[in-house]
Amino acid sequence: MIIAVSGLHRGDNPQPGPSVIASIRRRYPEARIIGLSYDPLESGLFSTGHDRVDAAYLMPLPGKGARALAQRLQAIGPIDMIVPCLDLEIPNYLELNDRRTVLPSKAAFARRAKDNLSRLRVAGIKVPPTVKASDLEETYQACNRIGYPVFLKGAAYGAAKAAGPSEVAPLYHGLVTAWGGPIVVQGEAQGEEEYDVVGLGDGKGGLIGACSIRKLMKTPNGKAFGGITIDDPRLWTLVKRITKALRWRGPFELEFVHGRNGYELIEFNPRFPAWVDFPSQLGCNLPGRLVDLFVADYTTPAPKVPAGKLFIRHCTDLIGDLTDIAEMT
Repeated sequence: MIIAVSGLHRGDNPQPGPSVIASIRRRYPEARIIGLSYDPLESGLFSTGHDRVDAAYLMPLPGKGARALAQRLQAIGPIDMIVPCLDLEIPNYLELNDRRTVLPSKAAFARRAKDNLSRLRVAGIKVPPTVKASDLEETYQACNRIGYPVFLKGAAYGAAKAAGPSEVAPLYHGLVTAWGGPIVVQGEAQGEEEYDVVGLGDGKGGLIGACSIRKLMKTPNGKAFGGITIDDPRLWTLVKRITKALRWRGPFELEFVHGRNGYELIEFNPRFPAWVDFPSQLGCNLPGRLVDLFVADYTTPAPKVPAGKLFIRHCTDLIGDLTDIAEMT
C-alpha cells in the first residue's frame, strides 16, 4: 500500500508527520511511504530511521487552494491513502472530498474551529470566553470585554498572550501577517497544568482509542516537549463526550488547562500531535488503526497506556547531501 504523509519538519516546532510514519511502519512494515513536503529542508526528508520516507515530493502551499492540490496529487501518481498532518491542509482535502483520506465532516470540522469552540459547551464542555475579531478595533473591544490577560490566536494557527492593551496591536499585526485573519481572542483558562489528549474517532460517535498526558516541558510555542501519561476518569468522560457530540471521524488532539474550574478546553486540533508515536511504542498505535479504518472501515479498540509513562523529546543530527536538496527543488 502507498501512503502519503505530510508535516515532515521536526525542529523546535515539530510537526506530526515523522511520528505518524513511524507508527504506521510498526503496524504496516511493508507500506511504501511518500512524503508530501512544502520545503526541501524539512528535516523528516533526511531521516533514515523508522520515520523515513521512501520518496518525497514538493507540494503547493495550502493557500493555493484545492485545485492546485488536486493537480499536484495527480501529477505525483498512484497513492492509496493520504494522511494530512497540518491544520491548514485539511480544508482543501475536505473541499476535494478526497476518498483517500479519513477525515471528519465539514460540519464537524467547522464546529471545532477556534472561533466556534464555545459551541461545545452544549456538550457540557467548559471553554474560556472566545470571540472572533475581524480587525484591530474589534480585537481591542473583545479584549476589553473578556478582560486581560487574553490570548490572541490566528484563525488556523499561531497564538500569543497579551497582558495589557499596549501588547495587542503588535501581536495582532504579527498574527495577521503570518496567518491571515480573522483573529480569535480567548480568555485565559484558570489553571497552571496543561494536558493533551490524542485520539481517533470512528465517525459514528465512538472513540477507537486515546492517550492523555500532562505536559512536563513545553517549547516556546507551547508544544509538548515532554509529557507523562495520566488516567483521569473525568478527562476520559470529556473526551468521549466531545467525540460523540461531533461524531468525529479520524485523528484529533485536545488541549486542556486544569484548575479551579476543572478541565477547560482551549484547543481542538483536527490531526495527530507530534508526540503520537509515544503511545504507539506502548501499544496504543492510533496511526496504525487509522490505516485499519481506511482499509476496512473497522478496527479493534486501541489499548490504554498505563499512567506514569513519560516521554522526553531528543534532538539529533540528520545527515544529507546538497544533491538531495537539488533533487527536491
